[in-house]
Amino acid sequence: QVQLVESGGGLVQPGGSLRLSCAASGSIAGIYAMGWYRQAPGKQRELVATATSGGISNYADSVKGRFTISRDNAKNTAYLQMNSLKDEDTAVYYCNAQRRTILTTTNYWGQGTQVTVSS
Repeated sequence: QVQLVESGGGLVQPGGSLRLSCAASGSIAGIYAMGWYRQAPGKQRELVATATSGGISNYADSVKGRFTISRDNAKNTAYLQMNSLKDEDTAVYYCNAQRRTILTTTNYWGQGTQVTVSS
């Protein structure tokens, strides 16, 4: 099993910044990608950004140029730097870790952290 612990959410004004952290522990060998998803009230969970262990990053169009994902593989931690935040970024942000084998893909999720953008 993999445990993911998120931190860094909170209330911020439009145009502000926040940094989310996600620390992975447990059976972390073979974790291929770590990333962030978010879910706003009444909406489906959506991809925000992911980063592979090899350094390949992927972003949702809505956050490109504003959010940056990074990983510290030595600390088994992923970060999401969020700048120029907008009201529509308000959501619960979930950390995700994905393990891939030849036969299976397993996803692990954190408990979520609330990000509220409001004046």
